[in-house]
Amino acid sequence: MFQTVDVFTDRKFGGNPLAVVLDAEGLTTEQMQAIAAEFNLAETTFVLPPKYPAHTAQVRIFTPKAELPFAGHPNVGTAFVLARMGQGGDRLVFEEIAGLVPLDVTREGGVVVATRLAAPQPLTLIETVPAEIVASAVGLTPGDIVGEPVVAATGTKFLFAEVTSRAVLSKALYNVEAFRKHLPMERTVGVHLYVAETEGGVDVHTRMFAPLFGVPEDPATGAANVTLIGLLAHYDPRAELSLSKTIGQGFDMGRPSLLDASAEKKAGKVVATYIGGRCVPMLSGTIEV
Repeated sequence: MFQTVDVFTDRKFGGNPLAVVLDAEGLTTEQMQAIAAEFNLAETTFVLPPKYPAHTAQVRIFTPKAELPFAGHPNVGTAFVLARMGQGGDRLVFEEIAGLVPLDVTREGGVVVATRLAAPQPLTLIETVPAEIVASAVGLTPGDIVGEPVVAATGTKFLFAEVTSRAVLSKALYNVEAFRKHLPMERTVGVHLYVAETEGGVDVHTRMFAPLFGVPEDPATGAANVTLIGLLAHYDPRAELSLSKTIGQGFDMGRPSLLDASAEKKAGKVVATYIGGRCVPMLSGTIEV
């Protein structure tokens, strides 16, 4: 049995679609990958019994091309589905390759409407990448990029690059050959572009391209944005900080998504990052394998 939900939105056909395969025990890795390719969404999750009874479930996450150690909208959406089924109460804990992912549930009038995760790993800055490489991968010029792009992670690696304006962000277009040449799958899941421009209640606008993982562009990337809020806190000169931002993604795709991101910084170090948002149920059905 499966359910699909639109994640990081309060309306149907917005946000980022997710397929959640329930009772996935007995499926092989190869079958999971084939089912994810069949759905052909950015990600599909598979819910398995937890290895430790104190946790809610083991969750495996697949793009159409590969398995991920951690991802944002799959966790938020899977927690939404399970909480609506009465599992886990108001706090769920998922076992994933990257570690434990705790999630809080928000209800309105007793109905589950949103969930929020804490990233499974602390913010890690891995390497810098020349602006020329990033520009070639996303159809921009080096002058469109601010500062030095960096690969960072809180469970999954992404390459982050700030761009000069919302207009520049809108014109980005991925180049798969540049990804194959310079940004292979083991180096980064994708390129996450961002610009801090306030517009329509959004503080930061982003776009994420991951063509090698079968995701040409993602409408909402929780794992990238939960790392981005950590990066923004890291770059802030204040040693003590509670930072919250509303991040908008998917607007240029016609799938507007709103992500509530926050980070805590103590003694000059980012100690926690969070991402969450609302979800809307869409489809349910069965799979024959």
